[in-house]
Amino acid sequence: MTTIETERETGIGPSASGSIDMKLEVVVIPVSDVDRAKAFYARLGWRLDADFASGDDWRVIQFTPPGSACSVIFGRNVTAAAPGSARGLYLIVSDLEAARQDLLDRGIEVSAPFHGAGDLHAGPDEPYLFGSVRAGGIDPKRGSYSSFASFSDPDGNGWLFQEVTTRLPGRIAGDGATFASATDLAAALRRAAIAHGEHETRTGGHDENWPDWYADYIVREQAGQELPT
Repeated sequence: MTTIETERETGIGPSASGSIDMKLEVVVIPVSDVDRAKAFYARLGWRLDADFASGDDWRVIQFTPPGSACSVIFGRNVTAAAPGSARGLYLIVSDLEAARQDLLDRGIEVSAPFHGAGDLHAGPDEPYLFGSVRAGGIDPKRGSYSSFASFSDPDGNGWLFQEVTTRLPGRIAGDGATFASATDLAAALRRAAIAHGEHETRTGGHDENWPDWYADYIVREQAGQELPT
């Protein structure tokens, strides 16, 4: 059943009032060695926000990935979950190959790129959350949401890079676009430039209104709308 069908059946849909914001800002991950985990997440290039302790019984450390509005925390007596039991922790990137290479350059082991193949099944191949059969390499069609790479922290908590360039409809309002970093904006501009080059080839001439075309393309892409041609 789709989201729309569920809403029709239950009569419940997204709030239109905008009176209550609910922002996911912290994910707790369980680790066995706090200092080892701190060193690992620092090597990733993530921002260290906090390292608080109260005697020998409690300690909490917070890191935030670049451009993310959500942070991770771990420490001593922070969670009762078994160390390494966090799976399917998604890091959305606009360029999978660049994100993967960045970690390799930092000495972090990262899987080769992969994409889903065949029908979904209840497979054991975590941390790929959907349990799909994996196929090696970037998705041949370079479809948004379709290409992945995985890595783990020293305890085995499983992380996934997922390449997202065009959002599904409804994820982002169609009247604007936002970017968490200059890197994401630059990637969007590069995609718009390629598409605009194809547009000029089709029209057979230079488009003097290319800034407007770029802007329209980028906003539509983020909102999951039909792209201009």
